[in-house]
Amino acid sequence: MLSASRRATSALSRQLCVASRPFTVSAAARTTERPAVVEKNEAATPQTAETTVPQEVGQAPNRSLIWSRSQQPRAKAMTGPRFEQTDFNLQPQPYSAMELIHEQPVTWTHKRIVACDGGGGPAGHPRIFINTDKPEIASCNYCGLPYVCLDLHLSKREGQSFRGIG
Repeated sequence: MLSASRRATSALSRQLCVASRPFTVSAAARTTERPAVVEKNEAATPQTAETTVPQEVGQAPNRSLIWSRSQQPRAKAMTGPRFEQTDFNLQPQPYSAMELIHEQPVTWTHKRIVACDGGGGPAGHPRIFINTDKPEIASCNYCGLPYVCLDLHLSKREGQSFRGIG
């Protein structure tokens, strides 16, 4: 019984070896076969224009410049083998927070020192105190929210000094 099972496995292994060589063809088959011609459907294949110019990729949709002097522009930064087949039209392009914070209205206050915590809670930042006793807009170092002291701003408009002298 053992020898019969060995014979069956050896016959099976020979069949598997033959099956593992799918590219062997006899000489008669080579002469009689013709390659099949596949017709292209022009409407089904997507057309690409050879004269397309690569689209310039900006830092963000609402900002065209770089954020800092040490930063490379996005077109230069995303080069090399890692980005060879990357379609930048499909990549996320979040808005620049710098441009979004400039859209925030200035918070007018009557106090000379304002506390900012970024809205508080888990989305906020540590509370900091901002001096608004200068003639310019003071912004938070964390979130960039602008603050101005209304009393000082109005006194500066009327030509008075900030301390009320002169």
